[in-house]
Amino acid sequence: MTRDLSKDNRFLSINTATVRAWDLKQAVEGIARAGIPALSVWRDKLQAVGVAEAARLIRRHRLAVSGLCRGGMFTGEGRGGLAKALEDNRRAVDEAASIAAACLVVVAGGLAPASRDIADARQIVREGLAELLPYARAAGVALAIEPLHPMYAADRACINTLAQANELCEALGEGIGVAVDVYHVWWDPNLANEIARAGKGRRILAFHICDWLVPTTDLLLDRGMMGDGVIDIRAIRALVEAAGYGGFCEVEIFSKNNWWKRPPEEALATAVERYRTVC
Repeated sequence: MTRDLSKDNRFLSINTATVRAWDLKQAVEGIARAGIPALSVWRDKLQAVGVAEAARLIRRHRLAVSGLCRGGMFTGEGRGGLAKALEDNRRAVDEAASIAAACLVVVAGGLAPASRDIADARQIVREGLAELLPYARAAGVALAIEPLHPMYAADRACINTLAQANELCEALGEGIGVAVDVYHVWWDPNLANEIARAGKGRRILAFHICDWLVPTTDLLLDRGMMGDGVIDIRAIRALVEAAGYGGFCEVEIFSKNNWWKRPPEEALATAVERYRTVC
């Protein structure tokens, strides 16, 4: 049965990118003050205050952590740089464990430098995940592959569909799943089937919400508040919940010309209102 999200904020999480002007202490305090039960943390915010202090702040305010952003980027220096990438990913796993994050969100990485070989990039990602997974399992941290829209295939993520992410999860086994971000997957004609496929393996680890604006003026930094664009967020939420997902709806908005220019309190208040009326 689809949850009625109109009554309270129990399943709402705010990604710190949405309230970018705040440091982590301000974000934790502001999110808790707004009556929102969870947040997702970007690693730069975490590292700025220190992992131990971040964990203390989060515990003190009794917030859940829906995810840590991000691991991955396995291809940044090609196969020759994979060991370095894995070292950073192990640090990310440790950070996720320290703040009791529900998952470490993994963005694969794009083409290797000076390469046009996307198949090889995807193979590097597979090798990186296979190497990282035992470490994550031992730490009790689930890895959540986030497929990104194909417009990011060259520079950010060569894993671009939920089908690709599902195939990796099925090949690699326990301890790895997917993050379903509506901004990246709403267009996919196979979305319903792939969400159901992920659900059968209990692999949906995170659900991210925002909106796709028309026109979009910046492919990275012009995400819309829910309800301001063309994504049927409620329908996708129904799909992930029908597939067994019972976690948070995480608001993740990159918006350099709109929401990042407004007071973070306004972004939070609007997110709560749209969560209740649109999502």
